[in-house]
Amino acid sequence: MKTKLNNLKKIQVRVAIKIEGIVQGVGFRPFVYNLASKHNLSGYVLNDTKGVSIEVEGDKRSIGLFLKEIETNAPPLALIEKIKWKNLPLIGYRGFEIKSSQEEKEKFLPLSPDISICEDCLKELFNPKDRRYRYPFINCTNCGPRFTIIKDIPYDRKNTTMSKFKMCPECESEYYDPSNRRFHAQPNACWKCGPQVELLNKDGKKIVASDPIVLAAELIRKGKIVAIKGIGGYHLACDATNPSVIKQLRERKNRIDKPFALMMLDLKQVKRFCQVNPVEERLLSSSRRPIILLRRKNDSLPQEIAPGNRYLGVMLPYTPLHYLLLKEVKIPLIMTSGNISEEPIAYQDEDAFRRLRKIADFFLVHNREIRIRVDDSVGKVVNGKVILLRRSRGYAPQPLKLNFQVKKCVLAFGGHLKNTFCFLKKGYAFLSHHIGDLENLAAVLSLEEGIAHYKKIFHLDPEIVCCDLHPNYASTNLAREYAKKKKLPLISVQHHHAHIISVLAGNGIKERVIGVVFDGSGLGTDGTLWGGEFLVADYRGFERAGHLRYIHLPGGTKAIREPWRVGLSYLYEIYGDKCERIAQKLFPERGKKITIITNLIKRKVNSPLTSSAGRLFDAVSTILGLRETINYEGQAAIELEMLSRDQRTSFYPFKIIEKEGTFVVDMLPLVKTIVEKKLQGESKKLIATEFHWTLAQIILKMCELIRKKQKLNKVVLAGGVFQNNLLLKQTMSLLQNSDFEVIPPGIIPVNDGGISLGQAVVGYHRFESEGS
Repeated sequence: MKTKLNNLKKIQVRVAIKIEGIVQGVGFRPFVYNLASKHNLSGYVLNDTKGVSIEVEGDKRSIGLFLKEIETNAPPLALIEKIKWKNLPLIGYRGFEIKSSQEEKEKFLPLSPDISICEDCLKELFNPKDRRYRYPFINCTNCGPRFTIIKDIPYDRKNTTMSKFKMCPECESEYYDPSNRRFHAQPNACWKCGPQVELLNKDGKKIVASDPIVLAAELIRKGKIVAIKGIGGYHLACDATNPSVIKQLRERKNRIDKPFALMMLDLKQVKRFCQVNPVEERLLSSSRRPIILLRRKNDSLPQEIAPGNRYLGVMLPYTPLHYLLLKEVKIPLIMTSGNISEEPIAYQDEDAFRRLRKIADFFLVHNREIRIRVDDSVGKVVNGKVILLRRSRGYAPQPLKLNFQVKKCVLAFGGHLKNTFCFLKKGYAFLSHHIGDLENLAAVLSLEEGIAHYKKIFHLDPEIVCCDLHPNYASTNLAREYAKKKKLPLISVQHHHAHIISVLAGNGIKERVIGVVFDGSGLGTDGTLWGGEFLVADYRGFERAGHLRYIHLPGGTKAIREPWRVGLSYLYEIYGDKCERIAQKLFPERGKKITIITNLIKRKVNSPLTSSAGRLFDAVSTILGLRETINYEGQAAIELEMLSRDQRTSFYPFKIIEKEGTFVVDMLPLVKTIVEKKLQGESKKLIATEFHWTLAQIILKMCELIRKKQKLNKVVLAGGVFQNNLLLKQTMSLLQNSDFEVIPPGIIPVNDGGISLGQAVVGYHRFESEGS
């Protein structure tokens, strides 16, 4: 961004400046105040509903330097999107002041997410001479909670959950001093006037302790499980070096195999246990503090943390309370969401005690209310690029700048798994924090609460409602009810189309592309379950250029939980009635069930057709004997990836057939080869590796055929299967070597956590083009 300084007159001038972006609640006004004082400028600065307004009078050269420093030295949490200015007649300002916020009827402003403790506060936290020494809620304008404490905008203390805490004279003096970094830091507090920590037993009785955090650390070292109230909800913490307590946590939480997240004190500790590259290091240490999937360095931490997985999900502390705790325990901690498996994270105290008292031995709590639950974000680095798998704390509710303007406010309700919702307004997309799988009433209520909160704090009034094409998703039902109640148009968007457009919109691209979408399933326009798709798509529509061969899914959703059924379905397609004999060799413990399920397939009873790439991974995993049933989504595919190696090998046979203008990939030769090699005793590791390489080759061949036919060269990779590092890297390499421009996943979750953005964008453009 280059400011045209040469337009300023070479005399004393007055300039009006408008700044848009994330510029409130991040220390922008005191920054401007101090900058104006530095350059001997007079005038004022204030917050309004569009951002920050400034007027300055002074020497033209000084104003030029002032503008330049605004662009180059803005506060760390600020995100400037636009600076506009114009000359005005001199008015004779005396001095520079910070004026009160302007409120208008249509309040609309991007907000900062919750931010990790900054270096200045961290130094004070451990400085015995500082008045906030070891205060668990130390913060300033550059750090601390934002989204999880706000009730309404503008972001002033009276509109946050800190309103109940009256500042002491010392804190109040800081709060009103523009030269202080705590100027208008809304959560500003200290030992005298702010929130406090308590340690309780599972019955809610207070345990008297000179320092509850020190005692909590001692209990964790002794093998206890402690529920800890953080910024966006409760975590369950225990000793990550103790296999027995990890097993106990799994039993109590009903989380059999799904990996646990870890929290480690610093990068030095992380590097003892994990491989960390420079990009991962920067991401771990960033103010957003996501969980990052890192390659294990050794087996010094128990396998029980992440069974069958070569990666560990690791984060650094992001609150002062976490730092105090981690300094005391001196060991890595399990730091997993405070919930029973598949439920939303607990964030309200009464609800947390009700739901977690059978899991946690103790509760480390505080009396600052959490306004809305927010889970930790999860990401990884592939080929030097940051890919988010869950966009939540540290990222939401920071809006995404769109490359188009919307004339009507849009609300999209997202999918069924890894649910998020999304609003579009003006030039922004408000992609929500992680809601989770809508498998129970608590999750559905969490979705409704989240939508209501966003509507309130951003003053969003939907005029178009969007949802998934699947009529039975909980999110679809909610969207249908909402649209009916508000008398709004409801637009259903095909699942895989939404996947592609979420990646395009997240990358600011608006053109027709080849979209490769590999996932578990989504309802197709032909009534079958799609999931291995090659679409040609833009914001308005799509055509299905190709897909994987259909197979039957015996038992419907039960086949997802029991992948051996999918393996059997492939065997039936390959061997017909002879499949049972081979199945008995591959799944010997299934016995008579093999005949029963084979009959379901033969008769096409409760066996919907699917083209799912996710189910193909399940089939290969179960044929290799890795996983016949799963305990969490994607487990069979993950274990297949963990067995594979990143190396170029030969690939297995497959066929591509064109039927009525659509390319269909026949996977049966591939699966048959895998079955034969398995029965011949070939290495599972080699088979798994060659399977990945073959799938990457299939994607390349299909994209080449579509390019030739459609004259398109941009390829989008989307869908949950592309969370697979090995497949993603191999596919990108092959496509790029064949001169394709590849648009990979990025800050918008590649899984179903991103489809609400795609729904909203597609729904809006369809509404506009159809004139609905």
